Amino acid sequence: MPQSFNKIWIHVIWATKYREPIIELDIEQKVHQFMSDQLREHGCPVRIINGMPDHVHCLFLQNPKKSISEIIKQVKGSTSFYVNQNELITGKFSWQKGYGAFSVSESDVERVFQYIKNQKRHHQRKSFQEEFEGFSKLHGIT
Repeated sequence: MPQSFNKIWIHVIWATKYREPIIELDIEQKVHQFMSDQLREHGCPVRIINGMPDHVHCLFLQNPKKSISEIIKQVKGSTSFYVNQNELITGKFSWQKGYGAFSVSESDVERVFQYIKNQKRHHQRKSFQEEFEGFSKLHGIT
C-alpha cells in the first residue's frame, strides 16, 4: 500500500479543567509550542495549534503506529506537567477529561487550518460549548 494512504489529518479539541480561562496570552505561545513539540516527538507532524484561554485546537497528521487516545493522553499529561513545573500560572493547571477528535480530508485541511488560525475572531460570535456541539452534530456524535 502506498505511503500516502497512511496519511490521516486529525483535528482535536480539548478544554481546561472546568473550562477555566487560564491559558492567557502571556503563556499561550509557550503552551502551544510545547504541545507542538510533544506531538512531533510522537511522530505527528503539526500543521497548527491555536485556541482560547479555555481550550485548544490542534491539526496534525496521525502517527499510524499510535492511537489517537495514546497521543492525546501523552500531550495533555506532559503539557500539564510542563505548565505546573514551570509555574506558568498561579495555582494548578490541568485539562478537563476527554477531547473531541475528528478526521479531516485532505481537501478540507486548508479550511480547518484557517478555522483554527482565526479562533479568537471566531469566538467573538460563538462560545466553546456552541462550537463543540456544532462539531459533534456535524460528525454525527450527538
